[in-house]
Amino acid sequence: MRSPREIIIRPLVTEKSTDMLEQNKYTFVVARDANKIEIKRALEQIFDVKVKAVNTINYRGKLKRLGRMPAGFRPRWKKAIVTLTEDSKPIEIFEGR
Repeated sequence: MRSPREIIIRPLVTEKSTDMLEQNKYTFVVARDANKIEIKRALEQIFDVKVKAVNTINYRGKLKRLGRMPAGFRPRWKKAIVTLTEDSKPIEIFEGR
């Protein structure tokens, strides 16, 4: 069994994700092989919150070139949008932004 810190890689802070904070939704970059149940348990252990729902999105690596250099790929990654319950406290790492 993996530790919660291996599942939750980092918070994803974008303009859209900060707008979703008003709806009690938080966005994280997670391990690609993690499922919704593992993501829910990891967040509840790390931040001591109650998770209502987890939505995940897989992003494929895009082909990129730099001038005449051979083509390379951006990395594949997975995003999780987590909805907290109404009685749950807010996550502190997003409060300062």
